[in-house]
Amino acid sequence: MVGSADDRRKALGRLSEDLACRYLEGEGFEIIERNWRTCDGEIDIVARYGDLVAFVEVKARRGTRFGEPEESVTPSKIRRIRRVAAEYLSQAPVSGEVRFDVIGIRFGAGETVTELRHTEAAF
Repeated sequence: MVGSADDRRKALGRLSEDLACRYLEGEGFEIIERNWRTCDGEIDIVARYGDLVAFVEVKARRGTRFGEPEESVTPSKIRRIRRVAAEYLSQAPVSGEVRFDVIGIRFGAGETVTELRHTEAAF
């Protein structure tokens, strides 16, 4: 077996975020930031669409054994994302409407994408 489970999880996360960025760009979004971090947490993607600033959480799963990817965005995760987004907005020169989106990606065998769902204004 090549790589640890943690290495495989991180690789799937990077792949998922790459796919989410390509999807968003195809929908007309401009990617402003990726993996913006503070001591409180991280925003996967910050994107702009006109006057809209979207904070996008990306979740991926291999199959459905543990539920849908979006189901892993828990109330505590939502609170953390909101705190980090507020810090981002206090530091970044952006304005306009703010929205929190989730992109859920389900993978099948061989890391093929079986489904990508974009939930706008998820929370």
